[in-house]
Amino acid sequence: MKNFFKALILSIFFISFQYNTNAAEKVEYLKTDWSFKGLFGKFDRGALQRGYQVYTEVCSSCHSMKYLSYRNLAEKGGPEFTEAQAKAIAASFEVKDGPNADGDMFTRPGKLSDKFIMPYENVQAAQAANGGAYPPDMSVLVKARGGGVDYIYSLLQGYEDPPVGVTLDDGVYYNKYMYGNKIKMANQLSDGLVEYNDGTSATVEQMSKDVTTFLMWAAEPHLESRHRMGFKAIVYLIILTVLVYFSMKRIWSRIETKI
Repeated sequence: MKNFFKALILSIFFISFQYNTNAAEKVEYLKTDWSFKGLFGKFDRGALQRGYQVYTEVCSSCHSMKYLSYRNLAEKGGPEFTEAQAKAIAASFEVKDGPNADGDMFTRPGKLSDKFIMPYENVQAAQAANGGAYPPDMSVLVKARGGGVDYIYSLLQGYEDPPVGVTLDDGVYYNKYMYGNKIKMANQLSDGLVEYNDGTSATVEQMSKDVTTFLMWAAEPHLESRHRMGFKAIVYLIILTVLVYFSMKRIWSRIETKI
């Protein structure tokens, strides 16, 4: 029995030590106002369209978004490009299709029904082009990383020179928000890197926020409808509670109290 209690105490101490160590090492992420947060949160359409532009011009050369189709860009609750704009975006990409009547593969302009074009033919090609590291698919990246949007937003702005005493291998970069502070992706953003179609100033902070907003929508395309449904459910429950209260009050008012 004594050995059991000793083991229990040591286990509690070890878990407590690990928790305190992890808490001490936890980095405070950068904060910003997200329009989609809260019960009434909605996506900023301008931010979504700018975020798609950043993804296309900066990220899509390495990162795929295999769960998105070009038609999603025109759907309600998303970037809400017009159908003509979405068709033009899809047609700007070459899609491998086939086989044709002769059994040959061919390329054609993209259509709304096509999935986003993959930057590499397969995983091995992606790893070979990136020093052995596989660029993760961005479709649900926000949900797959602890910290969510705050983590992605901070990571894009977290590149800096390594502290004294920290050495990095070739092709590895220091990022204060990355787990372990070492990342194989070089800093991809710089002020003025893209020219926004709506004239917004393309600072690193603005591009980080826009592309993160776009990634949040990609991971949660029905977020706005869920918020609306949640609000309706709350209103319904409030009304139901009031009705039940007055019904019970009326029922009990008919019962005479015995003194």
